[in-house]
Amino acid sequence: MRLGVHIGYWGLGLSADDQLRIVQEAERLGYDSVWTAEAYGSDAATILGWLAGRTETIRLGSAIFQMPGRSPAMTAMTAATLDQLSGGRMLLGIGSSGPQVAEGWHGQRFARQITRTREYVAVVRKALARERLEFSGETLQLPLPDGPGRALKLTIAPVQASIPIYLAAIGPKNTTLAGEIADGWLPTLLSPEHLDEFRPLLAAGAARVAGKTLEGFDIAPMVNVMISDDVAAARDAMRPFLALYIGGMGSREQNFYNGLAVRYGFADAAREVQDLYLDGKRDEAAAALPDALIDAVTLCGPADRVRDRLAVYAEAGVGTMILSPMASDADSRLEQLRLVAELAA
Repeated sequence: MRLGVHIGYWGLGLSADDQLRIVQEAERLGYDSVWTAEAYGSDAATILGWLAGRTETIRLGSAIFQMPGRSPAMTAMTAATLDQLSGGRMLLGIGSSGPQVAEGWHGQRFARQITRTREYVAVVRKALARERLEFSGETLQLPLPDGPGRALKLTIAPVQASIPIYLAAIGPKNTTLAGEIADGWLPTLLSPEHLDEFRPLLAAGAARVAGKTLEGFDIAPMVNVMISDDVAAARDAMRPFLALYIGGMGSREQNFYNGLAVRYGFADAAREVQDLYLDGKRDEAAAALPDALIDAVTLCGPADRVRDRLAVYAEAGVGTMILSPMASDADSRLEQLRLVAELAA
């Protein structure tokens, strides 16, 4: 199982120098990849371009590029450029984001996501293969039929013959789609004990493509980590993030992360956390998270316990574990990365 580090959103609590120290130390420790995110603050592409010039071997992943924020052709252009700048280290993670960001920030309707994502990835792959962009789908048509548009092709070539494409997915249909159209899957709040429930979905997607299997398909969950002999303190470090996602990342009617907690057997707690969070009681929502739920989807507690959990993830079939150290300052995050590297050795 490979290790990755997730540096999250840029500029929230750490300086650029702090973030660079973390990435360069991860590279020195043998971490396979570094991933950065975007929502409605820093963009991921700029950060990856900056890191490409300051690292040598660590692979550079977008987790994720927001589909509503870029046309598929622009995503292909950006991925090809980053692949050239990094000497072939680009990992292209994409996702549909959510309705609040898609419609409120990007002005794009959040609808027909399965069809939209399938067609989006098809166009990205066609562009990266430097084929002329002629595509006629339900959500995308290139060139537009009633204007002066031409079927163009990418003028630069990626270094990699095929840049790996990862799809962020949570719901059953999107997870199946990841198995069909992607090279890897980026789940959040993944419980390794429940991975066998998702594998048939991935396999069903792969089976839609002639000759495709899950051989070499990379399951790459994003996992928060806090190694500490104080188990309660380690769990408490996880609570604000989990409360945000399970309680507030979406509406009462549509919160994919809340649905995961229900799927894992925590229906009553998921409902309570959501009710408290959406009522503005964030501290109470965080406190309402059961210890068992925190333990299921994070790495927290003493070193021996975290070592055992790492083995559980590996045995479940995780190919890349993308770690987010839940520490408040750069030095503490560096120490967490070093501890995990030692435990995984």
